[in-house]
Amino acid sequence: MATEALNSQNLHETTFQKLRSLLVEGKIAPGSKLNERELAESLNVSRTPIREAIRRLAADGLVELIANRGAIALQLSIEDVIHTFDVIADLEGFSGELAAQNISEAALSELEALQYEMMASYARRDLSSYYKLNLRIHHLINQAANNPVLSRLFTQVNARIEALRFRSNQDGVKWEKGVEEHQEMLDALKARDSKRMRKIMMLHVMNKRDVVVQLLQSEAALEANQS
Repeated sequence: MATEALNSQNLHETTFQKLRSLLVEGKIAPGSKLNERELAESLNVSRTPIREAIRRLAADGLVELIANRGAIALQLSIEDVIHTFDVIADLEGFSGELAAQNISEAALSELEALQYEMMASYARRDLSSYYKLNLRIHHLINQAANNPVLSRLFTQVNARIEALRFRSNQDGVKWEKGVEEHQEMLDALKARDSKRMRKIMMLHVMNKRDVVVQLLQSEAALEANQS
C-alpha cells in the first residue's frame, strides 16, 4: 500500500511538472483552454492527475479557472506584464541584497555549479535546459536571502511571467546579455557586495521586461496587420 501511494504521488508530481513545462515553454499558448481528455491522452495518464495538476497550476497563477469556460492558460495584457515585472524587480533587488549579506559558502558553491551547467546549456543553445537552470539560480538566490515571506512573494508573483521570461531568451543578442548579467550576479555575491547585487538584479529584471514588452508589441502589431 505504501509503495502504491508513493507511485501515485510520483505520478501526480511528474504530471504537474510536465504540464507546467508545457505552459512555461509556450507549447500551450496563452489564452488556450486546457482540455483534460486531450492532455491525459498526450501525457499517457488518467484525468485524475491532470485535474490535480490544473488545480495546482491555478494556485501558482499559471492557469485561470473561469466559470463556464474551464481552465485557461494565463494570458496577460502588456500593462499587466509591465506591472508584474516592476514588482519582480523590487523583489529580486531586495532578495539579491539580502543574499549578498547572508549567503553561505555551501550555497555559493552550489550557485557556481549551477552557473557552470547553465553556461554549458547556453553553449549548446539548449533553451529548455538553460531556463530550468536559470530558474533554479534565481530561486537559490532568493532562498539565500533567508526571508521566507520574501520567498513566498517572489514565487507567487514570478509564476505569472515565467512563460514570458522563457520566451525572452529566444533573441540571441538579448540571451547573451542575460548570461553576462548572471556572471555579474555571481561576482557580486562572492564579493558580498549587497548594493551592487541589488542594482544588478533590478537591472537584469528591467532588461528582461523591456525585451518581453517589445516582443508582445511586435506580436500585437503583426496580428493587427494580418486581421
